[in-house]
Amino acid sequence: MIMSKIHMVNLKDQYLKIKDQVDNAIIDVCEKTQFIKGPSVSRFERNLEQYLNVKHVIGCANGTDALQIALMALDLEPGDEVIVPAFTYVATAEVIALLHLKPVMVDVDPHTFNISLNNLDQVITDRTKVIVPVHLFGQCSDMESVMTFADNHKLYVIEDNAQAIGSDYTFSNGFVAKTGTIGHIGCTSFFPSKNLGCYGDGGAMFTNDEVLAQKLKMIANHGQKKKYHHSVIGCNSRLDSIQAAVLDIKLQYLDEYSEARNKVADVYDQAFSNIEEIKIPARYENSTHVFHQYTLRAPASDRDKLIEFLKAKEIPSGVYYPIPLYEQEAFRHFQEDDFALEVTAGLCQSVISLPMHTEMKSDEQDYIIKTVISYFNSKNIS
Repeated sequence: MIMSKIHMVNLKDQYLKIKDQVDNAIIDVCEKTQFIKGPSVSRFERNLEQYLNVKHVIGCANGTDALQIALMALDLEPGDEVIVPAFTYVATAEVIALLHLKPVMVDVDPHTFNISLNNLDQVITDRTKVIVPVHLFGQCSDMESVMTFADNHKLYVIEDNAQAIGSDYTFSNGFVAKTGTIGHIGCTSFFPSKNLGCYGDGGAMFTNDEVLAQKLKMIANHGQKKKYHHSVIGCNSRLDSIQAAVLDIKLQYLDEYSEARNKVADVYDQAFSNIEEIKIPARYENSTHVFHQYTLRAPASDRDKLIEFLKAKEIPSGVYYPIPLYEQEAFRHFQEDDFALEVTAGLCQSVISLPMHTEMKSDEQDYIIKTVISYFNSKNIS
């Protein structure tokens, strides 16, 4: 048994490596007492624009707000339909329903876990206005196909980039773009456990469209372009100065963090690739992977037993996600009672995510690997 506790995400050790920089940045905000819309916010937005090679980054309070504000900027009408994968976190569909729009849930690719374009033509109606690809677990959806589909059907594209910031997508002509900058609007979360996470809540929206950028800024600021002049119904969603200061420091290390995560994933891949019962994460050839999660697929009959086996050995794991969105009580009324999506249903019963973070120690990972392998070895012997 190793001595140190194993974490799904080790934020403390990550912080300790940049402690002086982060502490000084926070102290600077406190000394300036510009806690809302201070210089650290505009500085971080500019630096993130440069990193992403996008014209506009608009900070907001969290990733869910980013998705909601993005939809609000598109002048949609109640009852308009938004295509969204069923295998994702609830926030992606939650904001659709919250705005009295209709989430139209579709299946995902069984290998990459990202939105499948198979049969999408069958769900298009005259009320379909938006498609929301989710770059799940750290790699980009097939955005070239998504954009072609959207163009053909005159749809807006909002990228849910909460789990894949820093990932690169390569088009068939060789053009490379960062995730979140390909559609009309990209949205991300800076929740602490994200690849680029702050020390509280935070989010942002990205766009290359000047008109949309101004609308996003206005909606996030009570619908006002000029103080006390409210042009549209908006909300109050701000990235505060302290969080922006932390993010600006961590942005400098984002590529290093991605590299560290890939090294962990490579070790996992090598160890598990020959275990017949489990499938390692697919690497989509057009996208780099930043491994927000390292997610295996195990037989449904084994998945929960494996979780308990790991827990007994003091190894954490996670299931992202255990229930299809269409089976959640809040969303059942959007579909017929017998509605089901085969791939999503299967993934919810088979996926298991192992510890994945930038501070993984080799002895910790060796212990995790040996424990997973021992589960399947003992099962096969018995």
